Amino acid sequence: MRKNIAVNSLMWIFVVLLILHVFCPVSQAMLKGGCSKVNITPPLGIPLIGSYGKPSDDVLDELYAKALVLSDETNAIAIISCDLLYTPLEEITGPVRAIITEKTGIPERNILVCATHTHSGPEVFTKSKFRTPGDKPPPAIDRSYLDTLVNKIAGSALMAHKEMQQVKIGAAKGQAPEIVYNRRPKNNDGLVKMAFTLPPEVRATREVVVDPDGQVRTTFVLPDDQTEWIFGPIDPEVCVLRVENTDGEVLASLVNFGCHPVTIYPHLSTSISADYPAYVSRVVEEAEGGLCLFALGLAGDAVPFDRGLAQCRQIGRAIGGEALRRLQFVTTTDEITLIGLKKEISFPAKKPASEKTADDKIPEPVTSEIQILRLGDIYILGLPGEVLVEVGLEIKKRAELENLFIVTVSNDAIGYVCHSAAYDEGGYEPTGATNLAKGAGEIMIEQSLELIDQIKPN
Repeated sequence: MRKNIAVNSLMWIFVVLLILHVFCPVSQAMLKGGCSKVNITPPLGIPLIGSYGKPSDDVLDELYAKALVLSDETNAIAIISCDLLYTPLEEITGPVRAIITEKTGIPERNILVCATHTHSGPEVFTKSKFRTPGDKPPPAIDRSYLDTLVNKIAGSALMAHKEMQQVKIGAAKGQAPEIVYNRRPKNNDGLVKMAFTLPPEVRATREVVVDPDGQVRTTFVLPDDQTEWIFGPIDPEVCVLRVENTDGEVLASLVNFGCHPVTIYPHLSTSISADYPAYVSRVVEEAEGGLCLFALGLAGDAVPFDRGLAQCRQIGRAIGGEALRRLQFVTTTDEITLIGLKKEISFPAKKPASEKTADDKIPEPVTSEIQILRLGDIYILGLPGEVLVEVGLEIKKRAELENLFIVTVSNDAIGYVCHSAAYDEGGYEPTGATNLAKGAGEIMIEQSLELIDQIKPN
């Protein structure tokens, strides 16, 4: 009898558990998100990165650190976009991560700190990674501002983490090729003639072409009757991330586009400005609400079609308008997993020009890091340095991901990262603007693809 009672009891327990499983399934982890911004505008008088040591004397627009924090109740990630030229690992990213990790528990591998790369922001880079015994002293840095800056940047993420609510996310892509061009046109011999700016008569010849291999180029006719100059590729993609609340309203957005923020610089060299990214964010925020972060894409050799204060507004509004268009039809979900990885990466350093400068050579190798964040089927690749378009396009081509955001000048400052062909072509970036030797671009490509493969779902 007792045995039958025990068997019947077990059967009833099994039935009850089965009913609960069918009609009351275990709830999935809730996706939460929060955002915040902190004003990081320096006081007037601080030299700007592009002022050649002159004190700043005007504020065209305020500078901000903007943070987006997401959590799936198991993992959390933080993305912080700062209106600065760089966010070097030693001076900014490392200390910022340490504060955030201590206060929130978000692991450092899940924290991405990027710069919008405005050339009209404060000088905060002491070049600690590249200084050698015989090197010239670094530019004067306002240490009190730098210390405050680190705490403010970290504070933007701490506030975002505190204000999290239930959200859904999604991504989409648009295009804006007409406002950007590759400043490294080549002749038939494959040699580069730098074209940092273009006169009006050349801009009037603008044409956007798509090559048979799918690469997009904005081309011009230069006033040279003897030589045909071929303009290189650009990345026309405007990538957007939508974060919405339970009412379907935009809580935050992220816009990723590749074009050097130099519409203000060098015309107003002593004016503080976030350059065109300020207008990108403003357009999206005023039309959609929420907080809009800007993350620089493939801009190493990509510059704006025109420069000036009016052009700054025009370019920003054009990118912001394309972002708005794409934000309208994003399919969002909260059924995602958040994962982050980062790894150290080493690049070969240039050899000294002569034995006389051997004591002042850049340390070999040059070390930095790359990072990948996965938000479901959305991938955000953080790369240090000013990555030439050709390097980033190769990563996009070989990664074969629908939603891949490549965010440059992320987490560190290492100068220009060039593909090998650029060293043979000549020009500003591979000769005078990088400490990295030939092969650095290919190392970045291979290491990035390996990291992406590691984080992909099995």
